[in-house]
Amino acid sequence: MTSANPRVLVALDFASPMRALALAERLDPTACGVKVGKELFVTAGPEPVRWLVARGFNVFLDLKFHDIPNTVAHACAAATRLGVWMMNVHAAGGSAMLRGARDAVSATAAETGIARPLLIAVTVLTSLDAASLRETGVDAEPGEQALRLAALAQACGLDGVVCSARESAAMRARFGLDFALVTPGIRPPGSPGDDQARIVTPEEAMRNGASYLVVGRPITSAADPLAALASINRTLGIGA
Repeated sequence: MTSANPRVLVALDFASPMRALALAERLDPTACGVKVGKELFVTAGPEPVRWLVARGFNVFLDLKFHDIPNTVAHACAAATRLGVWMMNVHAAGGSAMLRGARDAVSATAAETGIARPLLIAVTVLTSLDAASLRETGVDAEPGEQALRLAALAQACGLDGVVCSARESAAMRARFGLDFALVTPGIRPPGSPGDDQARIVTPEEAMRNGASYLVVGRPITSAADPLAALASINRTLGIGA
């Protein structure tokens, strides 16, 4: 048995599009979605995204748009035309940028007759701790800043946020069940933290109210990526 709406999003963070697509060819779109980030998109452009969409994957386009409102709106419209399932912008871009992105996504989906993708906002990167935030002029704990930016995103009509699963319980309580919480920094027990500062296990993330879990190296660098994915799905109560 597989999930009709996969909770795990496999991060295809490869410089080589052939490696990314070779792994995706082995994955079942009913068992996972996929995330396409900056490395793959800059290397190969939109074609891998189109191929993944055609294969039936829920594609999360993780380009974290952050620019003046007009530029971000046009970028979000272009991403919508690719047929992605979800995309993100930086909440720190401000309300005008967030509302412009929201309107561009809705208008483009309506004009093209395709399903409107989810638009979510990045709050605080999971690689940042309090000391790192202070270096950028933000004198707040990561959780406090993440909640502040999530409130802005919800007020601007976005569908959810990217956040650490350490903050997701507070966010779920504050923003309700319909607000999507997408959590990177997921590491099964025994996995190295790599460059993530705020990590949790898949089970902890789900208990804390996460909607979707972004998992990269614990799957993509595993000796058997399909077995690693299946193991995570089982811990979430998904699969045989």
